Amino acid sequence: MRTLMIAACLLAASTMASAQEITLRVMTFNIRYGTAPDGDNAWSKRKDIVVKCIKKYDPDIMGMQECLAMQADYLAENLPGYRWIGIGRDQNGKGEMTAVFYKADTLVPMETLHFWLSEKPEQPGSKSWDTACTRMATRVKFHHPHTGRFFVYANTHMDHKSEAARQNGIAVIESHLAPYAGDLPVILTGDFNSSAGKSTAYDFAMGKGFKDSWMEAPEKKGPTITISDFKAPKPGADDRIDWILYRGGVQALQCETVTYNEDGRYPTDHFPVFGVLRLP
Repeated sequence: MRTLMIAACLLAASTMASAQEITLRVMTFNIRYGTAPDGDNAWSKRKDIVVKCIKKYDPDIMGMQECLAMQADYLAENLPGYRWIGIGRDQNGKGEMTAVFYKADTLVPMETLHFWLSEKPEQPGSKSWDTACTRMATRVKFHHPHTGRFFVYANTHMDHKSEAARQNGIAVIESHLAPYAGDLPVILTGDFNSSAGKSTAYDFAMGKGFKDSWMEAPEKKGPTITISDFKAPKPGADDRIDWILYRGGVQALQCETVTYNEDGRYPTDHFPVFGVLRLP
């Protein structure tokens, strides 16, 4: 009888945990590779602005693009509580990463996969479809200990020249999400180098069941452009190439194009995008 009662209590606790909603603070952040010859906007002169921007928005999970290992290490050292996952896109494992930062006391990575946006996604450094650069994605299955729930997160950086590479890249990501995630919630962040609502790559992603946080969130803030070139946004500009997408029952509560700066000095040449998502 005692054993049955314990089992019933455990089952009830598990059911209550799985029924709890998860509210996640999510960010996508192209931080501009740290060896770029950017003069006054070089990494050494803006790295602390990046740290302060992240601290202000306090994301639970964050996808970075153009992130080098030395940048990831610096951020981890100066952002207590965060850990990161990533590998360089080049064949030797070096170069830019689609790094994933997460709060270690909130989320636990269970499975990680790095793959390349090519006809041979398992081959490091592989390229296809006239892509100008090697492109990749990082996929992580996360456990949320407080509720016992799981979700899948992916982060990517699409090619800046080849439309075919962008559309096929989304197809590669989809092939690594659909059978793997099953019914789990999915969040996809990245610099897609495609204008939201005005590109075939965006239409293709929406056709795969993804929703755009900016379009869906009842609370929005900031400009409709995510390319900054280290400058303030121009009034009326409309070119969102950095997205927070989701599917699988997820709801967007807030979305913001982040224009954080310190006396006109911006953290990077993109405006990060911040969102609050509910996993019901």
